Amino acid sequence: MMVFAFYLFAISVLTAGFMVVISRNPVHSVLWLILSFVSASGLFILQGAEFVALLLVIVYVGAVAVLFLFVVMMLDVDFAALKGEMARYLPLGLMIALVMMAQLGIVFGMWESAPTAESARVAPILADVHNTQALGDVLYDRYLLPFQLSGLILLVAMIGAILLTLRHRRDIKRQDVLQQMWRDPAKAMRMTDPKPGQGL
Repeated sequence: MMVFAFYLFAISVLTAGFMVVISRNPVHSVLWLILSFVSASGLFILQGAEFVALLLVIVYVGAVAVLFLFVVMMLDVDFAALKGEMARYLPLGLMIALVMMAQLGIVFGMWESAPTAESARVAPILADVHNTQALGDVLYDRYLLPFQLSGLILLVAMIGAILLTLRHRRDIKRQDVLQQMWRDPAKAMRMTDPKPGQGL
């Protein structure tokens, strides 16, 4: 049963990931992405990492993928223009893909496993330590500095994305707080006496 569940989740992850790339509708791509996340969490459960599986479902499916879905559905994106731009850069993309496939072929062609790799690949399972505690011990004790550095890199990337996309649009009426604070109450309201049948 475990082998059947593994192959089911693995095939589901590969199929959903492939459909994310080739789907023409971005909403369908996000839905396939959610399926791939759920299937990956099933693989984590089979490995005994329930905390990581639930974290994947809560953070990525419950927050990130739903955010992608709402952004794709709410933005008025001209997908015809995007497809036209994609067709223009298709030869360059194909050339980059061929270079990457050649590099992967070279790497996997020269791959040699060390004699001690099989024993080092399997993590020791401690009977008296829960996997959440073991994960916390590894992240916040043994790999504390790389963990903090990765968080700092993500923070810098977020600030850079905000600065690159931030632009001041002149056609939008913005709030002027100082003008609101310095306004004269006597000039804030004007009394009018329109005649019957006339507008303001």
